[in-house]
Amino acid sequence: MARGLFGCQKRYVMEFPKEFFVTGTDTGIGKTLVSGMLMSALDATYWKPIQAGLDEETDTEFVQRVSKADPSWIFPERYRLETPMSPHAAADIDGVKISLNDFELPEYETKHMIVEGAGGLIVPINWEHTVLDMIEQLNIPVLLVARSSLGTLNHTLLSLKALKDRNIEVFAVVLNGEKHPSNKETIERFGDIDVFEIETLQNVDSESLKKAFNQNFQLRIKN
Repeated sequence: MARGLFGCQKRYVMEFPKEFFVTGTDTGIGKTLVSGMLMSALDATYWKPIQAGLDEETDTEFVQRVSKADPSWIFPERYRLETPMSPHAAADIDGVKISLNDFELPEYETKHMIVEGAGGLIVPINWEHTVLDMIEQLNIPVLLVARSSLGTLNHTLLSLKALKDRNIEVFAVVLNGEKHPSNKETIERFGDIDVFEIETLQNVDSESLKKAFNQNFQLRIKN
């Protein structure tokens, strides 16, 4: 194990890919919060290709509000669907057909591009394709967000296997919620992946997100 002065373990700020896809093991597990955190701390552009549910603040609106990102760094959704359901079902209600060929990375001028998915990996976007197919179509690495609590091992390791089976690169897992060292260690071991933990924030704004980023997204260098 590498050590610095006074025997302290060396830590480095994590290197993020130029373009990456934020997906999750489920819906409501913190993908948008993590996206907002990354937008607060990185020189990045944000794009959520599919938004299902328009009655409340959308994920794109949330990310822009909490990150205070320049509006030019926030791309509009490709599909905006009225009902908060799986995209394939919401599209049926709206009379819209979602095509996998509609998803291509837009041109951007920032250092990074963050793409956020809808729900989990196997959520259908139409009656033939899933979010996993969209990731494969875009051909970019993945940041997987999961709950830190009981039940996360099965969901997270299955999601990692699904991505591996498609030869899709996963560069890290983020566990969201109360810290659970055993789950973190298990996912690192069985998933052969770097795992980061983000605890629930009392206040969500640009400054608190930057602070959480600096506290949590550090990579330990091992022998």
